Amino acid sequence: MIIDSHAHINDERLRDEREEIISSLNSFGIESIVEIGFDLMSSKEAFELSQQYKNIYSAVGIHPHDAKNRQLSDYDYFRKVAGNDKVVAIGEIGLDYYYDLSEREVQKAIFVEQIELADELRLPIVIHMRDAFKDVEEMLFDMKNHLNHGVLIHCYQGSSEFLKVLNKLDCYYALGGSITFKNAKKEDVIKSIPLDRLLIETDCPYLTPVPHRGKPNKPQYITYVLQKLSDVLGIDVEELGNITRENTLNIFKKMRG
Repeated sequence: MIIDSHAHINDERLRDEREEIISSLNSFGIESIVEIGFDLMSSKEAFELSQQYKNIYSAVGIHPHDAKNRQLSDYDYFRKVAGNDKVVAIGEIGLDYYYDLSEREVQKAIFVEQIELADELRLPIVIHMRDAFKDVEEMLFDMKNHLNHGVLIHCYQGSSEFLKVLNKLDCYYALGGSITFKNAKKEDVIKSIPLDRLLIETDCPYLTPVPHRGKPNKPQYITYVLQKLSDVLGIDVEELGNITRENTLNIFKKMRG
């Protein structure tokens, strides 16, 4: 069985299919998924979904796109639900300099706040990092004393050289559908990720893998990600599924029950 470590099945593009998606997970060999929040409302929805379904877990947090809308009361809610067994992380949080939907200094400030919050709540963090490698590096090393419960880099897009830097922080890395794209050329990165730090994800409905690119992504398409990794690493699909499952349970410790 495998775990989709990062999904957004509450997205409006999947909402009408949500019940079918959840009920069919097992038939695709998917044990569970982690529904990720990106603002207060989506975090509430993720939490509520995790309470409704045994095979859904949740993460709560504020995405860099939404940093400008952060209210201090948002953190009150995160603190309220953090003790629940189905809330496994603070995320997704981080920096996004590609779209710059929030001012960069605002993104940084909210990123710092949530790193501190995760440490307070004894939860790992799930990081969104796009075109902001240097600042993420500097901030994580500056706040190293707050990274006591695990760091997961979602949809890792950096180089194999940058991996060596982040490895000093014992980070975990999740890969998704983008590694199947024709011009991805991520083989060196895939091979550089420590095998005990590798996770898989869909980020659905985004980053739909080949051969379904152009359509909304779904958790069931994670099998294409796993197959691509198997081809590159030369590891049997089932074995690799077990490895990534174990790694997911290591970073999201509450999922062990």
